[in-house]
Amino acid sequence: MQENKKILEIISNDAKSSIEQLSVVTPSMYASIFSELAKKHNIDIEDEENLSKEIVTNECNKLTALQKETSKNVQTLSESTNRAIDAIENKDEKVLNQVLKETQALRYEIEKLKESVYQDELTHTYNRKWLHDTYLNKEGENFVNNGTLAIIDLNYFKQINDTHGHIIGDKVLIFVTNELKKLKLPVIRYGGDEFIIIFKNNITKEKALSFLNKIREEVLSKKLKAHNDTFRVSFSFGVSEFHENDELAQVIESADKDMYNDKIKIKKKVTGI
Repeated sequence: MQENKKILEIISNDAKSSIEQLSVVTPSMYASIFSELAKKHNIDIEDEENLSKEIVTNECNKLTALQKETSKNVQTLSESTNRAIDAIENKDEKVLNQVLKETQALRYEIEKLKESVYQDELTHTYNRKWLHDTYLNKEGENFVNNGTLAIIDLNYFKQINDTHGHIIGDKVLIFVTNELKKLKLPVIRYGGDEFIIIFKNNITKEKALSFLNKIREEVLSKKLKAHNDTFRVSFSFGVSEFHENDELAQVIESADKDMYNDKIKIKKKVTGI
């Protein structure tokens, strides 16, 4: 199931990329594109109903486990708070020290919960929810401060998967994200092979482009090995500055246009893997 889920994620992202340039998309058009891509990946979607049920069941189980763990931690925090209040009123240092230890342990559990909610399972980068909860308003649409957003997309990633398989494809994603993390900035996995980096508001668009170009050249200089073959990895990027109350969708659209132009240029220089 986990392998199928990964392949379905790749197909979904390929399908979304295929319809980006279309001004109108109907359900049947999307279904046709998705079906053709599934065939290329040798995925049988005839039993779509059971496949969907399995995915939904797994996701619901995760949410249920998360809810139970959260409820348990809330209950523990409530009990510790009441005991701390009693201990303060009675000046009982022994109980206070015990509550302090329990609270420190609880903080560790809460940090683990935050990881499960905000972390991408494969690359251990942040996910979309973290981006929305950290940088956007309650409606999840507009930025709450200023900064610079970069969107990064791997080049020839489908070719890597088709040539070397999805396990190597996963390792490539991990390799690239580890390189991006060298910037010491938040890296968000926004889609299958698409990432976002948020630069602080004192970093201009020109500086961000310079930083990313340096990382790309370092990535291009390294040869990766798959079985008896070696290959290179490249990525394209676009950058857009944003201000408080700017819409995320518009900022991404602006960065996407730059990335598309960059992709045309880099693919003239790097013609494959």
